[in-house]
Amino acid sequence: MSTDSPIRLAIVNDYELVVKGLAGALAPFADRVEVVELAVNVPVESDVDVVLFDSFAQTQGACTELRDLVHEVGSAGARLAVYSWNVDEALVQDSLKAGASGYLAKSMSSADLVESIERVHAGARVVPPMGRGGDDEGTEDDASGDAVSWPGRDLGLSGRESEMLALIVQGLTNQEIAERTYLSINSVKTYIRTAYRKLEVTSRSQAVAYGMSHGFEPDRSRMLQRD
Repeated sequence: MSTDSPIRLAIVNDYELVVKGLAGALAPFADRVEVVELAVNVPVESDVDVVLFDSFAQTQGACTELRDLVHEVGSAGARLAVYSWNVDEALVQDSLKAGASGYLAKSMSSADLVESIERVHAGARVVPPMGRGGDDEGTEDDASGDAVSWPGRDLGLSGRESEMLALIVQGLTNQEIAERTYLSINSVKTYIRTAYRKLEVTSRSQAVAYGMSHGFEPDRSRMLQRD
């Protein structure tokens, strides 16, 4: 699928590394999708067609934060798609009920992501194939698509392990993390345990100290890609 002019895209997340990595992965497709703004913990200000909301370390589902972002985006005439590796059917449906126009899986390639963004822009409701469960077995997710980036990837952390550490740095308890990510408490504990082992830390305080010195604190910035 293609359009006469590139789709104007904003990427939203609280981590600069996440949005910059995704923008870099989409750069080869600039004739189809033009990334015009990277919004890191700030409102989108540019005139865009689609906002891609990366769910890394964010509240997910039919939450107030997502509803507010959908309202903000919709009032400017744009559509919003959630970008996540958790494709639990209930979570997908909750996000759509909150007003998202699409729900895109992080397991897809950059080329497939671009095509999905085009479909969202065209008015299609794009969701992952149903019938598969969410990422709730405490397994590694290093097979994520080539558009995915996250803090700690260069340290050997999987995306989920990195997300757990980011949420710990934000001060959340294991139960709060489970509720935010739609994971079982046992899965959360498993991801945290494997992250601790890779980072060679043994306590929550050590993990927080490590995370604060290695880019796991939320950022706040706006990067306009073009005038």
